[in-house]
Amino acid sequence: MSNMVTPLPYQVLSAKVPTDHLPFETLKDIDALSGILGQERAVEAIQFGVAMQRPGYNIFAMGDSGTGRSSYVLNYLKSEAKRRTPPNEWAYINNFTESHRPKALEFAPGKAAEFAKEIRALIDGLMATFPAAFENPTYQQQKGAIDRAFNERYEAAINKVERVAVKIGVAMFRDASSVSFAPMRDGKAIEENDFAGLSDEDRDAFQESVSQLESLLNEELLSLPLWKRASYEQLRQLNLDTVNEALDPLMAPLFKEYAEHEAVTEYLKALREDLDKTIIDQMADDKVSENRDEIGRRQLYEELYLPNIAVTHQPDGGMPVVYEPHPTYRNLFGQVEYSSDQGMLIPSYRLIRSGSLHAANGGYLILDAEKLLTDHYLWEALKRALKSKSLKIEHPYADMGLMNTTTLAPQDLPLQVKVVLIGSRDIYYLLQDADPDFQEMFRVLVDFDDTLKRTKESEFAFARLMKDRIDKEEYANVTRDGVAALIEYSSRLAEHQKEMAAKIGDVFELLGEADFVREMARDENITKDHIARALKAKKHRTGRVSEKIIEEIIEGTVLLESEGHAVGKINGLTVMQIGDSSFGAPARISTTVHPGGKGIIDIERESNLGQNIHSKGVLILSGYLGNKYAQRFPLDISASIAMEQSYGYVDGDSASTAELCCLLSALIQMPLRQDLAITGSLNQYGEIQAIGGVNEKIEGFFNVCFARGLTGTQGVIIPKSNANNLMLNDDILDAVKAGQFHVYAVSTADEALHLLTGLEAGEANDEGEYPEGSISARVIQRLEEISKLGEEEEEDDDEETDGKDGKSDKAKKDD
Repeated sequence: MSNMVTPLPYQVLSAKVPTDHLPFETLKDIDALSGILGQERAVEAIQFGVAMQRPGYNIFAMGDSGTGRSSYVLNYLKSEAKRRTPPNEWAYINNFTESHRPKALEFAPGKAAEFAKEIRALIDGLMATFPAAFENPTYQQQKGAIDRAFNERYEAAINKVERVAVKIGVAMFRDASSVSFAPMRDGKAIEENDFAGLSDEDRDAFQESVSQLESLLNEELLSLPLWKRASYEQLRQLNLDTVNEALDPLMAPLFKEYAEHEAVTEYLKALREDLDKTIIDQMADDKVSENRDEIGRRQLYEELYLPNIAVTHQPDGGMPVVYEPHPTYRNLFGQVEYSSDQGMLIPSYRLIRSGSLHAANGGYLILDAEKLLTDHYLWEALKRALKSKSLKIEHPYADMGLMNTTTLAPQDLPLQVKVVLIGSRDIYYLLQDADPDFQEMFRVLVDFDDTLKRTKESEFAFARLMKDRIDKEEYANVTRDGVAALIEYSSRLAEHQKEMAAKIGDVFELLGEADFVREMARDENITKDHIARALKAKKHRTGRVSEKIIEEIIEGTVLLESEGHAVGKINGLTVMQIGDSSFGAPARISTTVHPGGKGIIDIERESNLGQNIHSKGVLILSGYLGNKYAQRFPLDISASIAMEQSYGYVDGDSASTAELCCLLSALIQMPLRQDLAITGSLNQYGEIQAIGGVNEKIEGFFNVCFARGLTGTQGVIIPKSNANNLMLNDDILDAVKAGQFHVYAVSTADEALHLLTGLEAGEANDEGEYPEGSISARVIQRLEEISKLGEEEEEDDDEETDGKDGKSDKAKKDD
């Protein structure tokens, strides 16, 4: 009695959404779900990571792009951060004693901007007070008195010398910086030409008088430096008193307000001392004052005294949450910029630019792991900062000798930040293996699953998530059957009837395209029909290669039969991946067998086209054949297996069941059905294991059969363990329902052979013998015949070898 596997009913070839799972007519009837769908493990992990405040508990959010990991992490951190106290702010200030080492001031949230506003008000006061204070009549009178006192002493000394000169007949001339003498005649100085006409005695007398006068002048002006110093000290004290008198009312409120803020008070004292010097230098000197306009003076004050705010926070804004989309050293750690002055690069504390670490300090910093790791130096710098809990601004390549420009060394800031890296599984495991510091610093793994369990509750939650999406994107309303189609599409992406894909971004993309289709059709709501048309349009856009392959099969360019029987030939099911699209492409597998001892030769491997897993599948065939058929005699065959008209790399072991059936067909000359295509991974005991891409593989062969015309006998054979992965399109479901196409699920190679040949594979009795006429009996009989042929050839070879050995011995003896 035949126990041939029967086709699967069309109801199990896809998992439709029951009507009662979606208790609404349209999405307008339900509330939106803002957040993430499922992912309980990831949610629990991130809650732990945020709550754990000990060092090293930074977070790595692991999962595929499109699963909602980035948006969920960002939204969750923002919601948590709102409930927490914002950190303090920081501002860089001038270091008046060491200008190349700017200092940093710490402020309570919102206070840095207030301090900057007060310093700006101080600058406004300076602009209004100076130089007006030096133009005051009192100041001018006191300054004039100091100048007159000096001039009077100087004039008295000069006049004394002049009176002596008149007495001895010498004229004295003076200008601003020198004194000269000339002889006199009749009370008048004589000209230079007349001086040459004087007698030697008169000239000598004049020279002697000049020497006497110069000595007297030197004596009288011997104390001139002391007079100047005294005058300078008096003027400096006057300027200082004037500045102090004007500054005290401006600075007193600041000192009073920040009396309890020690660091700010120290800065105000240093600023006050520097103001004395700056104002006196810039304002008391008339020449300098004339050369500096009002805009220039304001700019000078701002460059010297105005704080450079690195980061600010709202008092009620919670902790900062910063996402850095482009993590470079400058964007993360900040930098010192330069201004150009006559071709020279001049650094300034006002040109310190903060980075994302400044903004996130005291809160959370989110980074893309892949982008971060493109710069090894940046990754090492981030680890140093987290270990030392110190934020340092430096040139990233200074210690490599690649930076020669003089720069600033701003004061390091204390760093307290929780870093959240978002990346793929590959990057996470790579870091675990390659970087011993990674495990110590990122102890919290938030693992976003690729799939979600599909239940009545999760399907309704999915609908609520779609509601949130259409509200945010202002899409049209979606009907119940439209939501069901999206859920089924999600299960198709997950390749499982009881799961949905976590890559919700792909579903959102389809929803947007369906809304576009609806808009073009001028319909009111998005329905199942719009979803189907959007999918069809997407498939058409990316389906050039798959359509070309089917055309070549139909035209006969690629050899593939979908009717009749053939020996040593079978239709295998493959999946091709091109870019972001994948599709099924059936391929013929052929096998030849002849006596010999080479075993099974994988032509793909021998031609360097077969990859490791495919080669493994072929090698398993030898194990299966030897275990089942060669227990009493050696497996003495030579067989060649090839994937016909395949010119690229072949990988995967899903063709191993097809290769076995094809090999046995060639071995015993047993015809195989060509209207069936088969896929499945074979183990060494003949069990068929699950494979990937089952839906695309089935659809690939169906498309060929449909293009040629369905006969009613065509179908595919798949592993029984893949039954839960079936999410076939409606075209196949309709064909199966009409009896025009069939899907068979098998669990053993014997069941597959039964379907392909119509013959029983046979079951061994207690002595290991199979029923006569069964496939297994015929295989053993053929292998035994080949083995005996090998033994006869060995006997012939032995006789020939013995004869040669005798001749050899005789020749040896003759020698």
